[in-house]
Amino acid sequence: MNKQIRNSLLLSAAFVAATAQSAMAQDERDALRFSFLQPQGTARSIGFGSALGSVGGDFTSLSVNPAGIGIYRRSEVMISPSLMFTNTTSDYTGNSADESGSHFSFSNFGIVTTRVEKGRRKQRTGWSTVSFGFGLTRLADFTRNYNYEGRNTTSSGSFVFEYDANEYGLSGNDLISTPADLGYQSFLLDPFDDSTGQVFYRSVVNPSDTSPVSQRTVIRERGGLSELGLTLGGSYEDKLMIGATLGIPIVRYIRSKTFEERDLSGKSNNDFDYFRYSDDLRTNGAGVNLKLGFIYKPVENFRFGAAIHTPTYLSLTDVSNQSVIANTEGTIGTNTATAVENQYDYNLITPWRGIVSATALFGPYGFFTIDYEFVDYGSSRFKFGPSGAEKDYQRDINDLIKSTYKGASNIRTGVEIRLDNFMIRGGFGYYGNPYKSGSPSAERLDFSGGIGFRFENAFLDLAFVHRQYKNSEQPYQLPAIVIPTAELTTGANNAVFTLGFKF
Repeated sequence: MNKQIRNSLLLSAAFVAATAQSAMAQDERDALRFSFLQPQGTARSIGFGSALGSVGGDFTSLSVNPAGIGIYRRSEVMISPSLMFTNTTSDYTGNSADESGSHFSFSNFGIVTTRVEKGRRKQRTGWSTVSFGFGLTRLADFTRNYNYEGRNTTSSGSFVFEYDANEYGLSGNDLISTPADLGYQSFLLDPFDDSTGQVFYRSVVNPSDTSPVSQRTVIRERGGLSELGLTLGGSYEDKLMIGATLGIPIVRYIRSKTFEERDLSGKSNNDFDYFRYSDDLRTNGAGVNLKLGFIYKPVENFRFGAAIHTPTYLSLTDVSNQSVIANTEGTIGTNTATAVENQYDYNLITPWRGIVSATALFGPYGFFTIDYEFVDYGSSRFKFGPSGAEKDYQRDINDLIKSTYKGASNIRTGVEIRLDNFMIRGGFGYYGNPYKSGSPSAERLDFSGGIGFRFENAFLDLAFVHRQYKNSEQPYQLPAIVIPTAELTTGANNAVFTLGFKF
């Protein structure tokens, strides 16, 4: 098998596991999903665009630049419930569809304890404060509902079963464990002998201009990536803030996918009425990383900072369940084939990140801040098991990641205006396209705003952020066959409320 065909097969995990004889079904999109992060957390930080690289004094900064903990002068505890609304519009073969959803979660909870040094101890050591932070910050939200449908006259999703059967054959046991098995046991594949007596398989579905099929894909995604952080840092001579965060990211991703194809020819004797393929996937895991940073204040009204995030080492488990129900008319009628549950453990190493930032302070009246972040998405890589097939797949999927993704720049800016105990905030975020080619484009834009109230021993913050991005996908992929592409436009509105107490 040449490399071009192998790479095409890797991509077909969008529909079924392309490596039919293996439990592995990971693809390059999984690497991007767990690497494309957007700091969320407290309502205050979201209000000014999560531009936290040199602002500090906010719990979310511990996941951006841990030196921000050196800004603290009092201990505090906080919690941030969140409500998100999403809407996705799709276009597939000229047909449009629209779907919305909502969900509740917690964007952040945490505690920071601060010791302020005074007198001789401060003079002797030079340290103004030493602080420790512990808590959870949400860094990515995967929740989205969408669907797309349209007519197809050139290909069928059942061709994936056909290709798999002819390339690898059936599994040869009583268990349904491969795409070929699913197609054969649901009677979507017919065996036939060539002139040499070798057995081949062909799909009973044969789309054409006179026998089109309708295709409908429905996706339900849930979950997110939250990071448990342990941060230690402080302020040296009230000018240099340093900090380190040990991050423990926790991954939970649930996807339910249904692909349905129906005969539009009106014929009742062509051995095909419809089939429906269902794929339920659950991914759970955790990992570890380290973040190091500093913030320096050369003058009272200006400070700048920098931070580096090591690659995150994730240990993940996929559990998938696949089934096909098909009506092939005639005497066979409707049949169901259900694959055995597939569980697979593997590792993913996500990219390193570098962040530089600057903040201009307007005395007691607020600040303006900007962050620049660079992420090398092409450096993500999977690690599978020790077998030869797993090593081959690992090499090929990692090569595909390198050839698909590139380094991208993210820019976040924000402003906070203080009017005594009342604050007004606004922010903007641009997250660059990680793809080497111009399409698909995964650029994301954030527009945010918020307000806050400060009291002697408590604070309240409310923020709203609107995110928008476009992406494209195909219901399945096959080598040397043109498959229609669905263009997706997603808007997400997130409202976050933070309640905190100082002590």
